[in-house]
Amino acid sequence: MLANALIFLVKTVFGLFTIALLLRFYMQWARAAYRNPLSEFVSALTDFLVHPARRVIPGLWGLDLATLVAAWLVQFAELLVVLQVSGTQPGAAAGSIVAGLALLAAVMIAKLGLYIVIAVVVCQVVVSWVNPYTPIAPLLNSMTRPFLRPFQRVIPPIANVDLSPLVLIILCQLLLMLPIAYLELSISQLFR
Repeated sequence: MLANALIFLVKTVFGLFTIALLLRFYMQWARAAYRNPLSEFVSALTDFLVHPARRVIPGLWGLDLATLVAAWLVQFAELLVVLQVSGTQPGAAAGSIVAGLALLAAVMIAKLGLYIVIAVVVCQVVVSWVNPYTPIAPLLNSMTRPFLRPFQRVIPPIANVDLSPLVLIILCQLLLMLPIAYLELSISQLFR
């Protein structure tokens, strides 16, 4: 019972920090406005890990790879701690366990990234209906624009209702159901 509580705590803390790192990467990639409370909070929360990582890991094509690698390392550490706390005795060799954890961490990063896209799109849709002039609206618009624009070019609004967020959410759910879930299940077989 204590192990389950510890696993819950580890997954919660590491998961929330991974989400903060992915949000930071996502906002930088989307060139979202920095002067808003969410961006400032995420930066303040993750600076202690990202700044040292930037000294070692350079950016590439305008992407802050240090933040992405830091998110992957945090996810890898979470999986390693959960594996140790659960007392699972994997049937594979140590090298394949590390490789499996590394791949599983990458899959989990992709999964969390898709969940972030879904959450941001839902928030943007709700804000656009409730209060489109709220200070967070420009941030949400800049974060959803790169994903929604290709769909908006193809799908016309129906009675002034933009259906592209719905199509994007369905696509993200399909990605979560098919390739992500399959990869997660396949890699998890190493640890049983």
